[in-house]
Amino acid sequence: MAESWVNSAEGLGSDLHLELEKAGSGSRRAVLMRALREAIRGGRLAAGTRLPPYRSLAADLGLARNTVADAYAELVAEGWLTARQGSGTRVAQRAAPTAPAQRARTPTRAARPTYDLVQGRPDPSAFPRSAWLASARRALTAAPNDAFGPGDPRGRAELRQALAEYLARVRGVRADAGRIVLCSGAAHALRLLARVVGGTWAVEAYGLPFHRALLAEEGVRTVPVGVDEDGARVGDLAGSGTASGTVLLTPAHQFPTGGPLRPERRAAVVDWARATGGLVLEDDYDGEFRYDRQPVGAVQGLDPDHVVLIGSVSKSLSPTLRIGWMVLPERLMDGVVAAKGEREQWSSATEQLTLADFVASGAYDRHVRRMRQRHRRRRDQLVEVLAERAPHVRVTGIAAGLHAVLELPPGTERAVVKAAAWQGLAVEGLSDYRHPDSGGGGERDGLVVGYSTPAEHAYAGALDALCRALPPSA
Repeated sequence: MAESWVNSAEGLGSDLHLELEKAGSGSRRAVLMRALREAIRGGRLAAGTRLPPYRSLAADLGLARNTVADAYAELVAEGWLTARQGSGTRVAQRAAPTAPAQRARTPTRAARPTYDLVQGRPDPSAFPRSAWLASARRALTAAPNDAFGPGDPRGRAELRQALAEYLARVRGVRADAGRIVLCSGAAHALRLLARVVGGTWAVEAYGLPFHRALLAEEGVRTVPVGVDEDGARVGDLAGSGTASGTVLLTPAHQFPTGGPLRPERRAAVVDWARATGGLVLEDDYDGEFRYDRQPVGAVQGLDPDHVVLIGSVSKSLSPTLRIGWMVLPERLMDGVVAAKGEREQWSSATEQLTLADFVASGAYDRHVRRMRQRHRRRRDQLVEVLAERAPHVRVTGIAAGLHAVLELPPGTERAVVKAAAWQGLAVEGLSDYRHPDSGGGGERDGLVVGYSTPAEHAYAGALDALCRALPPSA
């Protein structure tokens, strides 16, 4: 008995979509040839694309094999296709698509800057590809079958367990895997918490505008709490108008002004949360990247029932991984999981498993230590260059993190940012991060300089452009 085409050679080719009904009338061979020419001419079949074997395409389209073979042969003769033994039939390189007329009217994009010192963008060339690949292989080999089915909205248990152990050891966090919910990053965590907690939140007077905007989209009003060299002035919380009793802080390294939250202020904000039944949201930004002293432990370790720890690998590994976490008080678990949805739809289970192996194997620790040394060298280079070429500019916030703040004379920030742009340098002003409702007083002119961003070969040029943009000494 002859095999069905599904189990024979005819069924083993790749799929190819052709709209024969739109290719006009005539013989089947002529219609097929017109459809193939149109697909190539319009660019849908790019040069070099391998076409299915003629037997396979004939079976798919319900045509005779000779019809498809003859069409292929004629298109090869015309120069639309090429055919070589062992390489199959492919779209010819010279069969370039006709450019659409409207393409000429597309406006030209603005030229990209030559140098980039925008904060929050780790150098992508530093991603540990070999170690990550090794973890991916081990993780996929050991992955249970349910890893390829609908995902638990809390995230893979393997990664939650690995994070519970890592955060306890490195950040002083008090939690087990059952109180960790994975998410796609800090922004996703804030969206979920906004939906569950709601109300009005106190936030630091300097912070990410993006975070304030997404909270507003979720119906959360934010009110600013002042910051100084000792972090957020948490003593002002009683009069901040936060009816929901929620405050969002960056205690490890205030973003973007720098500096950890002082121990007495850490204790004070926990006392405030206990007394009011409030909630402290701890964005553990830069918690792992400290250079001049031992890392400051997480505030969450002081009171796991009143503090939510938020973290991610966006700065330590790559923002493209889209993996973050929340360490939650028990009272928020059900609400956050419900807000996330019935199934994991935000981050890949295979990437979660890979990260679990990466953490558990010690590769993450090794990578963080390497990057800590690299960032410290870059920070030191920034400080040395400024001390030599712009000694009148004070550099602050350099004990930790991936950026520094350069203090500028009052009224000069916008001019310096514009001058940097003329030098081909992308850099941001400190005022971009100031809460729009912050009252008078406390405004500072400055630049937020991300020293982790440029590739190694471009860093010296970026610092040179920065120095040329800075104002001269008075």
